[in-house]
Amino acid sequence: MSKAIIMFNPITHSNKGEENARKLEEIIKDKQLEFIDVTKIDDIEKYVSNIPEEDSIILCGGDGTLNYYVNHTTEETRKRKIGYFATGTGNDFLFDIGGKLGELQEDISKYLQNLPVVEVKGKKYNVLNGVGFGIDGYCCEIGDKERLKSDKAVNYTAIAIKGILFHYRPCTATVTVDGKTETYKNTWLVPAMNGRCYGGGMIATPNQKRFSDDKKVSLMVYRHWCNIIALIVFPKIFKGEHIKKTKIVTILEAKNARVVFDKPCALQIDGETILDVSEYTISA
Repeated sequence: MSKAIIMFNPITHSNKGEENARKLEEIIKDKQLEFIDVTKIDDIEKYVSNIPEEDSIILCGGDGTLNYYVNHTTEETRKRKIGYFATGTGNDFLFDIGGKLGELQEDISKYLQNLPVVEVKGKKYNVLNGVGFGIDGYCCEIGDKERLKSDKAVNYTAIAIKGILFHYRPCTATVTVDGKTETYKNTWLVPAMNGRCYGGGMIATPNQKRFSDDKKVSLMVYRHWCNIIALIVFPKIFKGEHIKKTKIVTILEAKNARVVFDKPCALQIDGETILDVSEYTISA
């Protein structure tokens, strides 16, 4: 009997990663299951390359686990068929591709190839869903701190509301898209998106396509001088209706883009936080 190698992230969903991954025992009946903690694999590229072709691979976790996989494997390795069983909290990738919680995605390899590349502080990363810069990065920063204190699920919506009202201050953003530069004052966030969704269900760029013929990323500039108005419009992001507010939201499509803030703040790549960032560049 062939094997199914289940690579799970134990810390997802408030440290229920292995428990949720083992639900596959009720779904997969025709293979011998072997569970491995992905955080204990020293070289995931080498590990995956040594798995026999007749054995299947399934990745279990959330968007951060997917981010780890695409940034620790080569383009060639990512061509190999790999299943995905979402066990994260936000699961934006799953939502974006039309999947449902509790269902095994048989092969997601096509989504893991030819990814946009973002450069931050001189280091390059593959981007599966999106790059957040501004209040979204701030939310990840605060969320990381809360996780160190408690096993309770982080309420990012509450962090965002408190941030907009009291703690986070907008900045001036200089955005260069394919050689054309614009400056935006009172900017709250400027994510660059490969998919439509990030941040636990926010449909930041509802018209972005992962497989468009001209392969571009979408940037969403969200700005307003009044934090109350910024907060009132913000929930519309969860339905993608914020883009109708054209005095607040600007969508830009780009093959290459650079975003510079006039003060450093946190940035997140598929939920993974990088602190004290002043700028990023991204290439589709």
